[in-house]
Amino acid sequence: MRLRDLPRSSLALALSLALCAFVASSAMAAEAIYPPGSRFGFSPPPDMAISKRFTGFERLEGGATVSVVELPPAAYVDLEKNFTDENLKTQGFVVSNREAIKLAGDVDAVLFTGEQPIAEPPGTPSIKKWLLLVGDPTVTGIIIAQSLPGAETEESMKAMLTGVRIRPALSLDQLVGALPFRVGNLAGFRPVRVLAGNSMLMTLGPKDEVSNLEQPILVLAQAVQPPPTAEQRDAFAKAALYSNQTIKDFVIERSQSYRQNGVDWHEIVARAKDLPTDTPVVVSQTIRFAPDGYLRAVGVVRAEQREVTLSRFRDVVDSVHVK
Repeated sequence: MRLRDLPRSSLALALSLALCAFVASSAMAAEAIYPPGSRFGFSPPPDMAISKRFTGFERLEGGATVSVVELPPAAYVDLEKNFTDENLKTQGFVVSNREAIKLAGDVDAVLFTGEQPIAEPPGTPSIKKWLLLVGDPTVTGIIIAQSLPGAETEESMKAMLTGVRIRPALSLDQLVGALPFRVGNLAGFRPVRVLAGNSMLMTLGPKDEVSNLEQPILVLAQAVQPPPTAEQRDAFAKAALYSNQTIKDFVIERSQSYRQNGVDWHEIVARAKDLPTDTPVVVSQTIRFAPDGYLRAVGVVRAEQREVTLSRFRDVVDSVHVK
């Protein structure tokens, strides 16, 4: 089993493994801190801070982090069934112990303990790993912790995971407000969904659920990771465009790098087809680069609506302010 083969909702849900650390059980009475947009809160030690790279926390000096993925409540049963020792091993997680537990509020959970062997260079110690699968009636959580050798103890990591707190579902406005960027000009678009704490799906029209691209859609996503060099940006942008698994037969009309207001940008406009329906579409991808990351915007519109919509895509993208 690969994580991408697990059951999913109408939106593609990506499950990513992250790193983690925590304090001993005496700190569990401390007030929980929630990463922006997340329903799962923790009481981190003083040397950990909310991550800017993913939903979770990072040890300031490195060596340990915690990553949280939220899924619909119905996912818990299937995940519990599919997270066998054999299947997790294919993901690089060698399980040594599996324990059914109860969290605060009588929430069902399963705690997996094990390690991730490191093949290269030879002799590198394995990474200690924990996975907590949480089955709250309103949300499923996958909390994955890792620690470099000697960075955290078994007791502190278990205390962190089992001390997780779950708050009520956030409103769309709250989720949008917690994003690492702000949109100054919606240009008629409106948010309909926030994904992974760093991405927002917008549409132009009355329907929240868009099928067959009956309404234009625009996705904004902030990535905090080293950006490609200037020489690599064109290839990077094209690879990102082609990675879209719902669109096919790309024909690039324009692909260019430029500088605007002291910021480096790359823009692609391409004709393509919607994969399920063969509907002709136009795709606009704009990437704004920064020293520590980049913002990617992808807009898709039916070909006959391109003239009135492409300029609106640009109005939205130009107004985005990274916090």
